[in-house]
Amino acid sequence: MNLTLHVWRQAGPDAPGKMVRYEANDISPDMSFLEMLDVVNERLTAEGETPIAFDHDCREGICGACGLMINGIAHGPEKGTATCQLHMRSFSDGAAIYIEPWRARAFPVIRDLAVDRSSLDRIIQAGGFITAATGGSQDANAILVPKENVDDAMDSAACIGCGACAAACPNASASLFTAAKITHLGLLPQGQPERYRRALSMVGRMDLEGFGSCTLHGECQEACPKEISIDTITRMNRDFLRASVTGGRE
Repeated sequence: MNLTLHVWRQAGPDAPGKMVRYEANDISPDMSFLEMLDVVNERLTAEGETPIAFDHDCREGICGACGLMINGIAHGPEKGTATCQLHMRSFSDGAAIYIEPWRARAFPVIRDLAVDRSSLDRIIQAGGFITAATGGSQDANAILVPKENVDDAMDSAACIGCGACAAACPNASASLFTAAKITHLGLLPQGQPERYRRALSMVGRMDLEGFGSCTLHGECQEACPKEISIDTITRMNRDFLRASVTGGRE
């Protein structure tokens, strides 16, 4: 495959950026998108040019580090797929591909396609945990949990924190991410003691980080590589409203 890439290049957070054109020739359709970028970087390095900076780690759709806007779509054209799981056979030979970093005020560009997503870490630090006594764990059957709650909690816990929801949202809202973290703990018995305080603190931190407000546009769930439903946002809003009335005391 021969492709034309238009890649966002930016030397640093305060430097001006621009789209730069590159030719990616003899690309195997079985390569992942990141492997294609590796090939391009090898050629740039061989020519004495600065390689394209982009985030990656596990390359198995687990870590959430590889987020890119590809032709204006978070993670590219395939639904339920992270950038590292996207293969070049999803594009036509001779195609032009536009590659940009996440576009959100809370995700400042570090360099080229790499952005600072530590704002998501700070949301988790605000309440994405439970307080449990140390010692031996209880037997698995000691606490009965309805299967529906288990299934919903597991679906929410699938969030990999990539930030695609905020990047795709026209308001740059991180509500789907925050709601997933609140929901998977709030549905299980271990998360109940801090359930409402958790909603208050995590939503408050999300607002402080500069994310936009949620208007249930729905782009977040379409962009999510784990296909987490916006139903989690409804649960988050319900817990937050109750916590706002009670002051988080339950």
